[in-house]
Amino acid sequence: MDSHVLAGSDPGWQEIAPGARRKLIHTDHLMMVIVEFTGGPAEVPDPFHDHPHEQVSFVAEGRLRLLMKGYEERELQEGDMFAVPSGIPHAIQTLSPVVRLVDCFTPLRQDFLETNRK
Repeated sequence: MDSHVLAGSDPGWQEIAPGARRKLIHTDHLMMVIVEFTGGPAEVPDPFHDHPHEQVSFVAEGRLRLLMKGYEERELQEGDMFAVPSGIPHAIQTLSPVVRLVDCFTPLRQDFLETNRK
């Protein structure tokens, strides 16, 4: 497979938790990750987490609640975007049966690359 092209039919999905999987592609300095959540809506939000990476996300499918420490809680739907600054604790709660996000990170998420190799 050409490492600069990841076709929709290519394998590459990685199960990251029950009802959650991801697929990624990257250059030397930028990473794009498709994350898909199924089995929603969730009764409670995912646990808060933070990372040193800057993140921008596009809601490609579904509805979710975005929670970020120090920011107003927001409900988002297909076509919406959000940004998470470095180090800010954040979480989502799925509000529809399927939620698909397109996340971009800089710098690269080495933790994702390491688990993707396994």
